[in-house]
Amino acid sequence: MKNSLRFLILVAFAVLAADQVTKYLAVARLTDALDGRTGVSRLQGFVSEQNLDNQPPTEGGRYRATRPYRFIEDYWHFRYVENPGAAWGMFGDLPETVRRVFFHVVSLVALTFIFVMYVRSEPSQRLVRLALALVAGGALGNFLDRLLRGYVIDFIDWHWRNQPGMRWPTFNVADAAICVGVALMLLDSLSLRRPAEAPSRPLTQSPNP
Repeated sequence: MKNSLRFLILVAFAVLAADQVTKYLAVARLTDALDGRTGVSRLQGFVSEQNLDNQPPTEGGRYRATRPYRFIEDYWHFRYVENPGAAWGMFGDLPETVRRVFFHVVSLVALTFIFVMYVRSEPSQRLVRLALALVAGGALGNFLDRLLRGYVIDFIDWHWRNQPGMRWPTFNVADAAICVGVALMLLDSLSLRRPAEAPSRPLTQSPNP
């Protein structure tokens, strides 16, 4: 039990660390929030600075988010977005108090469910355990964002030559970990549904004439 929980903790916190580090880099490189700050002040700014994606505009019309960084032109950009809702902005229009309580409850219920599923899984179900650990890490990353800021930092922008309807919702490392984890669980469930090959019958010797 201890070894299995150690694996869950290590993978989940590795995802959490990668998620928060990349979000820090997004704030540092894609906004002006940390300009002129050094040391601990940069970490404080990472947590405290808000309204960096210019929605709504700041006083005086000053833009705090920089232009997107074009990693692969026409396909993959990095741009800073503050998402108060879920994917595609779902539930983002709820009143702030209601929205915060809703997402906090959903996150805690999801994390509890993941932990119970992990504990009940068999040691041989390595793929399932990896998947659950990835989902747990992603859920923790976005939960921490909502707990500290009331929104999730997104920055990975995939699209197809800016064509209408060909843009994936901007996401982050936590979202990616959750998607990979869900895909692994689906893969595992499909492998379990494959019919087992019927055992070959032993050849019987024909009776002597």
